[in-house]
Amino acid sequence: MSSYELRRESATVPRRSSAHALDTRISLLRDIAHADQRLEGVLLYGSWTLGEADAHSDLDAYLFVNDADADTFDGRAFVEQLAPLKLAYTNMYGILAVVFDDLMRGEFHVEAAGSAVAEMASWRGVVHFPDPDRAVLLDRTGRLTAAARALAEYEPPEPVATAQQLTDELANWTLMLAHVLARGETARAYALLHTVIAPQQLQLCRLLRGSTTHWLTPSRALEEDLPAGDQERYTATTCRAVDAGVRVAARKSWQWTRDLATEAAQRWRIALPLPLHENIGTQLAAER
Repeated sequence: MSSYELRRESATVPRRSSAHALDTRISLLRDIAHADQRLEGVLLYGSWTLGEADAHSDLDAYLFVNDADADTFDGRAFVEQLAPLKLAYTNMYGILAVVFDDLMRGEFHVEAAGSAVAEMASWRGVVHFPDPDRAVLLDRTGRLTAAARALAEYEPPEPVATAQQLTDELANWTLMLAHVLARGETARAYALLHTVIAPQQLQLCRLLRGSTTHWLTPSRALEEDLPAGDQERYTATTCRAVDAGVRVAARKSWQWTRDLATEAAQRWRIALPLPLHENIGTQLAAER
């Protein structure tokens, strides 16, 4: 199939029918990357490299540009060769974020190859590529493949220090939640509960259950990864952004945190600030 035919197919396959559109677009990305001598390498990351991609998955990649071309390389123009774009902008993390015409999302890190490939060594323990040869679409020097293969083995979080960090974080943030509720800031309390506290609870829960594959996005595949009892405890901490609901969810959230923290302390002998825990519980109980 020619590059033109691949491009046309990737733009017309319905977004939500199958994962075929993503496979096709990745094939086209490989083709145009090999044809562009400004690129030293292209590395995929995300669900496709983990074998978990479906019709709703994004296309996520690093574009490692030769140092001499880094200042003039137009990431948007390069990505637009894959399919027409409905949206393209540099997001808050400095990443080129796009939406293709079939509503597939994409994120492209455009990096100068010289230093960026070397920095992959610092990803150890955070990122892993179970099939590095699948993740590497282009490697003109061999450096990228070597770096990806060094990240092939998954290194789960070290449990003791991680549990200590998470239990301390949860105590601190829940105290802030109690203060915010006392001030009557329902919307802010809702945001704290769902975007700050809940992800850390899920990480602590995953650590205790030995289910850390989706560590960086702990809500991902929660229904498959965690037991029904844990799912129920998590669900009980969710609510509508109304005052009474947030207050009830906050108390249930703190009880789950205390149960998780107690379990972690018993298993790994971590230290818990128990007087502070009592203070937090008392303050949340008063906010009815």
